[in-house]
Amino acid sequence: MSLAPPEPRSAAPSAGGPDPATLPDPPGPHGRGSLLRAVRFGRNPLTSIHRLKARWGDVVMTQLGRRRLYVLSHPEMARDVLVTSNRNFIKSFALQRARVLLGEGLLTSEGDFHLRQRRLSQPAFHRERVAAMAGTMVRYAEDAADRWSAGMQVDATREMNRVTLAIAGMTLLGVDVEGEADEIGRALTDALGLFDRLHNPLAPLLDRLPVPGTLRMRRARERLDATIYRAIAERRASAEDRDDLLGMLLAARDDEGDGGGMTDLQLRDELLTLFLAGHETTANALAWTWHLLARHPQVEAKLHEELRTVLAGRAPTAADYGALPFTRAVLAESMRLHPPAWTVGRQPLRDFAAGGYRIRAGSIVLLSPWIIHHDARWWGDDVDVFRPERWMRPDFEASLPRFAYFPFGGGPRKCIGEGFAWMEGVLVLATLARRWRLRHLPGADVNAKVGITLRAVGLRMRVEAV
Repeated sequence: MSLAPPEPRSAAPSAGGPDPATLPDPPGPHGRGSLLRAVRFGRNPLTSIHRLKARWGDVVMTQLGRRRLYVLSHPEMARDVLVTSNRNFIKSFALQRARVLLGEGLLTSEGDFHLRQRRLSQPAFHRERVAAMAGTMVRYAEDAADRWSAGMQVDATREMNRVTLAIAGMTLLGVDVEGEADEIGRALTDALGLFDRLHNPLAPLLDRLPVPGTLRMRRARERLDATIYRAIAERRASAEDRDDLLGMLLAARDDEGDGGGMTDLQLRDELLTLFLAGHETTANALAWTWHLLARHPQVEAKLHEELRTVLAGRAPTAADYGALPFTRAVLAESMRLHPPAWTVGRQPLRDFAAGGYRIRAGSIVLLSPWIIHHDARWWGDDVDVFRPERWMRPDFEASLPRFAYFPFGGGPRKCIGEGFAWMEGVLVLATLARRWRLRHLPGADVNAKVGITLRAVGLRMRVEAV
């Protein structure tokens, strides 16, 4: 293992540079102890990559079992991986393993098949279609607001998952799952347990053993499959033409390919991927937002002032989205500090250069929005402060390096539902916050559960009327 790190290199990668094979390996903890490092990394990957960045700089290499791991922490490097050289990368080994649950959905598929599936799915997330879903988003948020009462104690993470799950069920599947929300929510939580193993070198073995975690994951997959396949079967039988994602995918034909549609298995993989990602990430963003608002009453007061001025006591609509800039800024700042998708993993097909170092083919490359979002070089001395006002400056986003902020990834594989997530997040927050505020209970111990997403745990809160 290297004992003393060299001066960290922070230079951005340059196009048309030297042959990567002529460059040195990056600094970092190499050599013996790689299996132990892999186990530690699997237990708390966020802490691990934070320590690697803090000690070694923008380009770090470490050994996890038999695999090299590189952590790249410069916006230009993120752009190079996700945009400029994106054809040199496939999904990381960890997400390839996620096929156990997700099959060949948009999150895990590659190459021409991925392009075909994305082409078929893209029209469902057109701006006008997303706006048409706003009424459903607000309706389920109003249902949650009606369930709350002054003095009531709630788990904010569970509440936000329940709301976004109901929205995903109706907008994606055309199915009202609100009555099954708790059961499906538990299944989704158990299914996400698969991702807790993604960097564990023993994961392939554990997946084959009847250990409790594996059994829970299998039962969860069966429960989720039952919901998805039921929706597909009922829609095919009814031949009903509905303007939700399932209806669009059933009707979609690949005019640029063989002209065919999706099989039930392909539909299942895409719907489950979007069902999982479409509610989990937004729910986490909203839960962290309630946590931050409770800690910053001055920000909360500005939010309520905007909602009173714009909405004047009524529920929001899609037309209000552009008229709620501070509400959007609150959500943007929350996702800066607590990005739900805290890391992006890729596997290079060929060697490439980053920051003057060689990044080897077949390795794991991690880009972390969490790390880059907390870098004072791009965000200033108040980098760790919840300050939505920064997003209200007209020139602020234009002044940032392109990938200083990327909660939805970037490039050809950027989250297909980004517009949907922004609309949902803003309207759900506005619907609930115009009537209620949440306060931490005494002694509350809020922590981040780090899996494929960054989930707030211990977020027990008291409901208060605005």
